[in-house]
Amino acid sequence: MGKDKSLTLPYPLILASTSKYRGELLSQLGWDFKALAPGVDEDQFKNNTLSPHDLALTLSECKAQAVFTNNPDACVIGSDQVCTLGEKIFSKPYTPEAAFKQLKEMQGKAHQLLTAVTIISPQGKERFVNTTTLHMRNLNDEEIHSYIKADNPVDCAGSYKLEGRGIKLFQKIEMNDHTAIIGLPLIELTSLLMKWGYPL
Repeated sequence: MGKDKSLTLPYPLILASTSKYRGELLSQLGWDFKALAPGVDEDQFKNNTLSPHDLALTLSECKAQAVFTNNPDACVIGSDQVCTLGEKIFSKPYTPEAAFKQLKEMQGKAHQLLTAVTIISPQGKERFVNTTTLHMRNLNDEEIHSYIKADNPVDCAGSYKLEGRGIKLFQKIEMNDHTAIIGLPLIELTSLLMKWGYPL
């Protein structure tokens, strides 16, 4: 994957994810990379007492480490998102019924989307968390059902697709990097990788 194989990279770049959203984002940077599934059982971490912030960081690091273990000469990027209302975590709903329940609870309120990134290379390890605050409109049951039917957001934490019609659910979004809400904060990621020798 990636766009420009002529750029000289200090280490082969690997995205520890097969998410099409994260892959498309990383492709924007023009660095050649490959995507590998980390094979991490996320559910084993979601049943303990980690805070939403620590859960996002832990999952991103576990994904990066799982791939780096088998590719120790590469630079591996692991990322994870946690959607949280206070200390309550909203996972992927997987069903329209669960998506309705999540959106019903969040409507009219502000919640946070925590996007954690861990980068591991022969040079070391870097981690960060990007926080986006989303203010959802007041929605009635009919509007929620209509949205779910239109976007089918069952594979998205929080039950919405901001790159689709989900943007209409919100009256305000506070962020410092719009790519974070899709799954990979490119601004800070680029800064860290350039520090390690990746070219502009």
